[in-house]
Amino acid sequence: SQMATDSRVVYGGGCSEMIMSQAVEDLAKKTPGKRSLAMESFAKALRQIPAIIAENGGLDSTELISQLRAAHVTEGCRKGIDILTGQIGDMTTCGINEAFKVKKCVLSSATEATEMILRVDDIIKCAP
Repeated sequence: SQMATDSRVVYGGGCSEMIMSQAVEDLAKKTPGKRSLAMESFAKALRQIPAIIAENGGLDSTELISQLRAAHVTEGCRKGIDILTGQIGDMTTCGINEAFKVKKCVLSSATEATEMILRVDDIIKCAP
């Protein structure tokens, strides 16, 4: 399997999505024009993943996401959603990890699908 050749992991429980969301938001603040709006929307979409994890676990996603956002203000935060306790927790301590290769593939596919939708939308707008 490919996991055997690439054993890298990322923090699970929505932690990596929150980190990516914050990085995209920071970059959006420095980006002029319409691109910044698209970047902000992408960051918002990344934040939806931890919310979906919480909802699938039958937890209050609104409360947990607000706690998670507050926790991720701290540099190097490894907090994510721990479904077993129903709270946010340190993903290192909890041992909640995801395969890097899978995460990369999922995000790449979602990004490519979004780009295709935007391109089709642009083509429709340009039609005479």
